[in-house]
Amino acid sequence: MNFIGTIKLVIRTLLARKGRSFLTILGIVIGVAGVIIIIALGAGAQSLVLGQVTKLGTNLLNVQPGKSNEKGPPSQAFGIVVTTLTKEDADALKDQSRVPHASGVMGSVQGSDTVVWQNKDTDVAYQGVQSTYTNIVSLTMEQGRFIDEKEDRGAANVIVIGSQVRDELFGSDINPIGQVVKIKSVPFEVIGVVAKRGSFMFQNQDKQAYIPLSIAQKQLLGINYLQAIIIKVDSTDNVDQTISDVTQVLSERHRIKRAEDEDFTVRNIADAIKIFTTVTDALRLFLIAMASIALLVGGIGILNIMMVTVAERTREIGLRKAVGATNRAVRNQFLFESGFLTLLGGVAGIIIGAVVSYLVALGARFAGLDWAFVISWWSVFLAVGVSIITGVIFGIYPALKASKLNPIDALRYE
Repeated sequence: MNFIGTIKLVIRTLLARKGRSFLTILGIVIGVAGVIIIIALGAGAQSLVLGQVTKLGTNLLNVQPGKSNEKGPPSQAFGIVVTTLTKEDADALKDQSRVPHASGVMGSVQGSDTVVWQNKDTDVAYQGVQSTYTNIVSLTMEQGRFIDEKEDRGAANVIVIGSQVRDELFGSDINPIGQVVKIKSVPFEVIGVVAKRGSFMFQNQDKQAYIPLSIAQKQLLGINYLQAIIIKVDSTDNVDQTISDVTQVLSERHRIKRAEDEDFTVRNIADAIKIFTTVTDALRLFLIAMASIALLVGGIGILNIMMVTVAERTREIGLRKAVGATNRAVRNQFLFESGFLTLLGGVAGIIIGAVVSYLVALGARFAGLDWAFVISWWSVFLAVGVSIITGVIFGIYPALKASKLNPIDALRYE
């Protein structure tokens, strides 16, 4: 039988057993769709983070309290409170004679609470920052201005709010500038509204508020340490030198003589993203392995179904061999059937995976995230290739068994 004839026979056979064929390919569909979705979501998440870091800049250093190794996060990332950084440390790093390539240095703390104005309130994430914040992070003010040096040093009760906070508290009819809001019964005068910024690192920047560092420490959080020091380097070429300078200044201030005794971590934000990418890649590989189990289950299902099919069609096989069908023709028919089933499952899985991935990307964009919809060709080839290979491998034994049937014994089979 020629190739076209074999394909036609395979299609007629599968259509005659629609329910069984559907159940056979279901495991393949789930496995392939899972691979496509996992790879697409991983690529989308990485593009989101990397794109946001590119916008922020790769010449930023983040000094965190607590020591960590080069490949792991600092202790603070695990919820451990470390109090080794102070505002005086941040001020010391502003010394241009010691850290000449630092174009901006800022101590920072953060928290979350409810902002109240008259009978309205809204939840915000607030940051205690210094006036140098605008030297480090590019901000566009929609109304008013940002915290100045006098308000920073004098610990003035002023606040700059995000555009969504403004909308939820004051609407479009009331000018927020000069209004007094409260956080934990502490009054703050609104001096500025930041223009819409969207989301960064999965956090809505338009639901944030900015207040002087000392106020956030003493009146809202009740602490006297910093949670981070952010440093902007004048050029990416000077990042390594600045890390060395910062390490030396802080080691002297903390009386640290050996590197292993350091109670702080200086990280290039770009390096932190590399760690994030490494972790997400490892997670994706693990999830792909889990999704591949569905392909294995689907392959076992194909083996079982094909074995049953061979048993059901024993007389048919005997009749075909009696009228001249060769062992090779019978074997190829059953191999084509198993391969065709997995191909159908692979194509259906790709379509389902692509649709689900697109809907996730659409939802993320609707939520304000810069999420890329990415379906890589290698993931498609991987999914389809593995599914076809699975079908062929698990179809070999039933096909060989069918081809080796004795036509006389097959015709007598009941």
